[in-house]
Amino acid sequence: MGRKVTVATCALNQWALDFEGNLQRILKSIEIAKNRGARYRLGPELEICGYGCWDHYYESDTLLHSFQVLAALVESPVTQDIICDVGMPVMHRNVRYNCRVIFLNRKILLIRPKMALANEGNYRELRWFTPWSRSRHTEEYFLPRMIQDLTKQETVPFGDAVLVTWDTCIGSEICEELWTPHSPHIDMGLDGVEIITNASGSHQVLRKANTRVDLVTMVTSKNGGIYLLANQKGCDGDRLYYDGCAMIAMNGSVFAQGSQFSLDDVEVLTATLDLEDVRSYRAEISSRNLAASRASPYPRVKVDFALSCHEDLLAPISEPIEWKYHSPEEEISLGPACWLWDFLRRSQQVCEAVRSGNEEVLADVRTIVNQISYTPQDPRDLCGRILTTCYMASKNSSQETCTRARELAQQIGSHHISLNIDPAVKAVMGIFSLVTGKSPLFAAHGGSSRENLALQNVQARIRMVLAYLFAQLSLWSRGVHGGLLVLGSANVDESLLGYLTKYDCSSADINPIGGISKTDLRAFVQFCIQRFQLPALQSILLAPATAELEPLADGQVSQTDEEDMGMTYAELSVYGKLRKVAKMGPYSMFCKLLGMWRHICTPRQVADKVKRFFSKYSMNRHKMTTLTPAYHAENYSPEDNRFDLRPFLYNTSWPWQFRCIENQPLVATVALSASTRSPFQDSTDESDHAVLQLERAEPQSLDGVD
Repeated sequence: MGRKVTVATCALNQWALDFEGNLQRILKSIEIAKNRGARYRLGPELEICGYGCWDHYYESDTLLHSFQVLAALVESPVTQDIICDVGMPVMHRNVRYNCRVIFLNRKILLIRPKMALANEGNYRELRWFTPWSRSRHTEEYFLPRMIQDLTKQETVPFGDAVLVTWDTCIGSEICEELWTPHSPHIDMGLDGVEIITNASGSHQVLRKANTRVDLVTMVTSKNGGIYLLANQKGCDGDRLYYDGCAMIAMNGSVFAQGSQFSLDDVEVLTATLDLEDVRSYRAEISSRNLAASRASPYPRVKVDFALSCHEDLLAPISEPIEWKYHSPEEEISLGPACWLWDFLRRSQQVCEAVRSGNEEVLADVRTIVNQISYTPQDPRDLCGRILTTCYMASKNSSQETCTRARELAQQIGSHHISLNIDPAVKAVMGIFSLVTGKSPLFAAHGGSSRENLALQNVQARIRMVLAYLFAQLSLWSRGVHGGLLVLGSANVDESLLGYLTKYDCSSADINPIGGISKTDLRAFVQFCIQRFQLPALQSILLAPATAELEPLADGQVSQTDEEDMGMTYAELSVYGKLRKVAKMGPYSMFCKLLGMWRHICTPRQVADKVKRFFSKYSMNRHKMTTLTPAYHAENYSPEDNRFDLRPFLYNTSWPWQFRCIENQPLVATVALSASTRSPFQDSTDESDHAVLQLERAEPQSLDGVD
């Protein structure tokens, strides 16, 4: 009697509403799984329509086309003799559910709706779907006629049930259910389910992979059993990057690890595991067995099929492996590059994929450069064809910054342009003076703060106009077909405080680092110096971050970001995490920082710092409504589109909240210190010049309401 089972899971680069492409990737994954001997194949959450359909889930077309793809799958010869577990939206009794549809040999076995919906952070599943709330209960689902004609079934079970084959029992979880306090796998495992599957649509955040792996291994460590996790990969048309990490685990150990960052559209993992290892592991856990004896049973759907073979004594089984994690610096290096690849196929990884024989990647490269015979020789060669960098100097720019931009462009191989924006600035200000009869001055020349701010903003906005002009016509001027995307480079900390000019050169098509903190970017730049042999980054890392929008003093930069902001980037990161992750308003943040900074700040200083942050944050919150779509990587991102939903019109004096702070005896009795020392060591931060974008080598950022 067989007891060794071969199971498959996968990570697919599905695209929202790309039904044709999604179908082909699903079929390819099933074919690979079958060729490796698997008799069960698990796919990602909502893989048929793509996870990121958002309000398209309301449309009947999305439901219709999903069933059409399901019909194509059911009748395909590729799906015969293997249990296929696919994800799609299903309407049952006029209610939309996020479902798994499990089928075998032209028969639907079970439709299992999601029971715990993700509805925090970037997730809004409750907007489109309803959770199935009837635990261990099924109903009859009447199949659409197009499916009835294929399966010869009128109804199938719909609800919370498990599958029983000749040799084992299989239960399903869907993404968020793994993360809930009382996950379905607990009760399913106690009821004798030996294989638990999880179809996910889980996006990447720095360091999140560690948590995901810990959850899966803990599931099988406490209760025994086999656990399969499938996930979406790539960018399916939004700010998120889904990072794969498909896996197969058993009894607390990992037996198959999928890649976190890959250009392959289809990745399939298989493992051959011994069911007797599950049974013997569980036999020794007396507390588990005692709970199992009292467990309520799940409805069981009988399946006339086996995952194992009769004669499998000599079949080799998979061995446990140690999960290999990427460092945060490697995640920053690879994640945004893969995200960009789904917009414009560009990164060093592209050349590695071509060298390894990835024909799909090579075909995309040739399409982008418009040369059917082109093969990139190295990253610099490819970079020179698809990346244009432009340093837009003004009379306020230092020679050192210009040199850094030129040297970095040479080392990465980009097509580099240097230009001066002073004539354009002069022309714009000339129009203003002609109309008003007034000529504003910088503060260094006797002007007011309003004049000073406006003169900085006009430089920044002219750079945005020129960036888009060169994006449209620079290739044309060189006799090359096509156009360019404009890349933005404002980071998450600048955005949090609003340290940027609205509709300036922070405005771009996409921003690969917009969701990454300044602290992590510093570490990433240091990582790139060694990994990619880019010594020009060293001087960039050591240079103070500066917008270079105010007049130079004796040829030297007179303006720095941290002086403009009135706080350090390290402090900003702390404020950001307390505001968003810890969900603190001004008073709670003040109370928290009293303890955190008690050895380095007086209560008066803490109060002033918190009030300064919230005043500036609320004053500039309106800028988040126009923030360039950015790669999401940080849990305290202020991105207004979906992740951080806040008003953009505040009472910026926060009278009640600030009064609560001032009324604290510790603040009221301590004299205001003349010192405004940072709770972090004074250190130079890397200039924003470190990150390339089309319009210039360094971002021009500016605080203040425009």
